[in-house]
Amino acid sequence: MNRRNFLTSLAAATGALAASEELPPVRAITKGPRFHWFGYYDKRQFDLTSRYALGVSNDFQHRLPTAADKIKLGMVDTGDGDRWIELGEGNCWSWHQTCMIQWLPDSKDEVIWNDRQGTRFVSHIVNVHTREKRTLPKPIYCLSPDGRFALVNDFARSFSMRPETGYAGGIDPYAAELAPSKSGIWRIDMRSGESELILSLADVVKIPLRNGDWSGAKHYFDHLLVAPDSKRFTFLQRWGKGVGTGFETRMFTADANGANLKLIDDSGSASHFNWRDSRTLILWTKHPSHGASWYLIDEPTVKFEALDPQAMNRNGHISYLPGGRWILSDTAPDAERNQLQYLYDTKTRRTIPLGAFYSAPEYKGFWRCDTTPRFSPDVKKIVFDSPHDRKGRQMYLIDISGISLA
Repeated sequence: MNRRNFLTSLAAATGALAASEELPPVRAITKGPRFHWFGYYDKRQFDLTSRYALGVSNDFQHRLPTAADKIKLGMVDTGDGDRWIELGEGNCWSWHQTCMIQWLPDSKDEVIWNDRQGTRFVSHIVNVHTREKRTLPKPIYCLSPDGRFALVNDFARSFSMRPETGYAGGIDPYAAELAPSKSGIWRIDMRSGESELILSLADVVKIPLRNGDWSGAKHYFDHLLVAPDSKRFTFLQRWGKGVGTGFETRMFTADANGANLKLIDDSGSASHFNWRDSRTLILWTKHPSHGASWYLIDEPTVKFEALDPQAMNRNGHISYLPGGRWILSDTAPDAERNQLQYLYDTKTRRTIPLGAFYSAPEYKGFWRCDTTPRFSPDVKKIVFDSPHDRKGRQMYLIDISGISLA
């Protein structure tokens, strides 16, 4: 896509004129014959030095993984010719979030990923230099920023409802129950490995649905994320009649031990979100004030404020850069099937384009390839997943060191 077409697409996507800077340089940091990607945007892909970027690889596309399908895990040395360093192999993964591979908070040596032993899901903590490994008895969904605990979702149940975020090969003993009391969100101590169920599906359905009807629907949790101060977390409650039938959504927050549950959004349309700081969420949803848009939510008071309905009017995988001024986001494929990436300055309301990347029609549904951009700790690099070079999904790096973020 040439620059003029890109700016036209960006203006249509964001409702604003883009800045005049040239697009920053982009390079592939992985290559075939295997396919490579990382997954979701709210995990730590880079180490503290901003040199090593984690990823996974496999040898097929365009179907759901089975229990027999493994992935290889590794990291790209962006300081040494983008050399791939293999770290291990995994027995459970999803297209959207792989095996939750990520660096431990504040660690320069250790990463964690989920695995399967028989029909039981676990997680491994591995030192990337010594390869020393210890195993926790449960998988992780997200880590607390202080590194003390992780939250665990029921991946077998998720696979039965939304397989792009769940794992094949597990057993859901409560599959026949619509909202079981023994399935939900667990908290696991990262040192001892001890865990407890802190919030069940039965707990959440006790809070009445104000609009709609969920009778006969099966409930599950999705997209857990701990606040920056590690004191509270947010998650999505979803329900539907089965795979491919669609779902409705409510967003909640709770204390790190599951107490003080709070309903944040019950419009049914809560989608991508992130924490800006420990009391402020950004969420794409529908609200009476401005319809479908991005909203800043003061978590303690549940007060909604539209971010910028004119410029920020398209859903995407959103993150705040350190400091809370700049936003990094992407879009779903547009009419030409280009996925756009850009930076947005909340102070000046300026949009800086980063690129437009073609996603062929076969990348759709459960095995779509969202770009889900992730930034490095030094905020000089962005890595994303894309099939735009027609070489299958690979990881690409955008050099943003030349962009002034002051």
